[in-house]
Amino acid sequence: QVQLVESGGGLVQAGGSLRLSCAASGRTFSSYTIGWFRQAPGKEREFVAAIRWSGSVYYTDSVKGRFTISRDNAKNTVYLQMNSLKPEDTAAYYCAARYRDSEPYGSWGQGTQVTVSS
Repeated sequence: QVQLVESGGGLVQAGGSLRLSCAASGRTFSSYTIGWFRQAPGKEREFVAAIRWSGSVYYTDSVKGRFTISRDNAKNTVYLQMNSLKPEDTAAYYCAARYRDSEPYGSWGQGTQVTVSS
C-alpha cells in the first residue's frame, strides 16, 4: 500500500483557483490509480476525479472543464488544479489510491480543507 498526504487547501474567493497536491510514499506509486474525493458538512463523500496509471482521467460532471487532475510519477505526486471555484466546491478534499479497478480505494490521506467564499 501507499501512504498519502494532501496539501494545498485554503480559503479562496469564488472564481479563484487552488492546486491540491497528493504526495505518496511507495515504490510502486506509478502503478496505482489515484482519486480525489470531497465531503462537505452534512453530505456524503463524493468522487471528484481520478487518474489511472496509464494517464486516463475521469471527472464528475460538476467539475469538468474547471478541474484538472495530473500526476508526476517522478515526484510520487498527483495534483488537482481547481479553477473557477464555486462556493459549492467547499469541502474537505481527500486523495485515495487503489491498485486495481476491481478493488476499492484502500489508502486514504487525512484530507485538506477547501473553502470558497461568495
